[in-house]
Amino acid sequence: MYKAIVIGGGWAGCAAALAAKKAGAEVTLVEKTDMLLGLGNVGGIMRNNGRFTAAEENIALGAWELFDITDRCSRHVNIDFPGHKHASLYDVTKVEPEVRRLLRKQGIEVKLMTRAVDVAVKKRERWVAEGVDEVIIEKLMLAGGESIEGDVFIETTGSTGPMGNCLTYGNGCCMCILRCPAFGPRVSISAKAGSSDIMGKRKDGAFGAFSGSGKLEKQSLSEDLQRKLNETGVAIVPLPQKAIRKEKLDMKVCRQYALDEYAENIILLDTGYAKIMTPFFDLDTLRQIPGFENARYVDPYAGGKGNSIRYLSVAERNNSMKVARIRNLFCGGEKSGLFVGHTEAISTGSLAGHNAVRYLKGMKPLELPVGIAIGDLISFANASLETEAGLMTRYTFAGAEYFRRMKERLLYTTDKDEIYVRIKRYGLQDIYSEQLI
Repeated sequence: MYKAIVIGGGWAGCAAALAAKKAGAEVTLVEKTDMLLGLGNVGGIMRNNGRFTAAEENIALGAWELFDITDRCSRHVNIDFPGHKHASLYDVTKVEPEVRRLLRKQGIEVKLMTRAVDVAVKKRERWVAEGVDEVIIEKLMLAGGESIEGDVFIETTGSTGPMGNCLTYGNGCCMCILRCPAFGPRVSISAKAGSSDIMGKRKDGAFGAFSGSGKLEKQSLSEDLQRKLNETGVAIVPLPQKAIRKEKLDMKVCRQYALDEYAENIILLDTGYAKIMTPFFDLDTLRQIPGFENARYVDPYAGGKGNSIRYLSVAERNNSMKVARIRNLFCGGEKSGLFVGHTEAISTGSLAGHNAVRYLKGMKPLELPVGIAIGDLISFANASLETEAGLMTRYTFAGAEYFRRMKERLLYTTDKDEIYVRIKRYGLQDIYSEQLI
C-alpha cells in the first residue's frame, strides 16, 4: 500500500492525515511534542466571520470530522466580540484527546515525541535529462538516528520556533505550547529537501510576528470576571490610559484583532482558560487592574514579557499545495502561507492530504476554484507573496484584508444551504470522502 508521511501534528497535520487516509493511503503522522494540535491547544476560536463560511465549505467538501469535534466541544456558540460575529469558542482542555482518538480510530499511526530533523532525497536521472529541477524525498530522518520511508510526504510543521527565532526576532523564549526546550527545535523539511523558505515581515520590516494571544488561569481572576466568562464567553475590561499600548497592535500576527478596542481594553474569551487577546501584557501592570489582582499566565508562561514568533518558515508552493522543486512534498497550515487560524489550517491541510494521494495515483491535482472561499484564499495568498506588501499581510477568513475581499466577492455567507449549493455547482461535494486507492 502507498504510504503517506505527515510531519507535524497541528490542525493542518491532523486534517492532512485524515484526508490522505480517507483517500486510501497508509498514513503515519509524526509530532515532536507529546500532544497533537500545536497552537490549537491555546486557540479556541471557530466560525467567527468568514470562518463560518469556510467551515461549511470544508464540511460540504467532505472534511467534516474536525469541525464536528470543535462544534461538540464548544463552550459558547454564536457569540459576538469586537470585530467578530457568530463565533464558537471550543474548550481547549477537551479537544486534543478527542482528535487523538479520532485519528487512531481511523487507522492513522500517530507517533508522538518523534522529531523530524532531515530527509534523504534523490534526483531521478530521467528528470535531469529532461531538465526538470526536482528531487524526490525517499525517507524522513528522525532525531535519534531512525528513519521512516514513504511514498509521499506532507509538511505541516508550522512556522513557530525554534528557540533561536524567538530570541532573535522576539523577546526571548517564552516557553510556549510548542516547548522547544523540552522537545527540541522545529526543523524545516522543505528547506532540508532543497526548496527555499519565505519569511514574513512586520510593518517595520522586521521578520516574523508575535502570536496574538495568551492564556490566563481563569480561577486566578475575580469571581465577577469568572462568572461573566462562564455565562457569556466574553469579558471586556477598559484599561487606564497609562496602560494603553497601541504600538502592540502592529506586532500581532492576528491582524483581525489589530483593532483599537484590543489596545484600549483587556478582551477575554472563555476557552476553558481565559484567553487574553494581546501578544503579551506586563504582569505587574495587569495585577493593578481590578479583577486581575491574582492573575496568572498559563501559556505562554512568560506572557507578561513575550510570546512565540511565527512566519519565519513558509514553503514556496502552488495552489494544489505541492512544494516547489520537490516532487512528492505537499504542505499545509502556516507552512503553506501567511495564514492565521485553525479553520485556515484545516482547509489547507485537507487539500494537501487529498492531493498527496492524487499524486500517488498519478491523477491531476485538485485546485479548488476561486468561486469558493477556500480556493480563493489559497490562490490569493500565494499570488500576494510575490510582492513586498504581501509579505507583511496575514490571510484569514476572520478579518483584515481577506475578509474584506470575501465580502466584496460575495463569498461570505452564513447560509449553509447556499454554501452546499456553491460546492455542488463545481461538482466537489464530498470529494474528500472519495477513496482513490
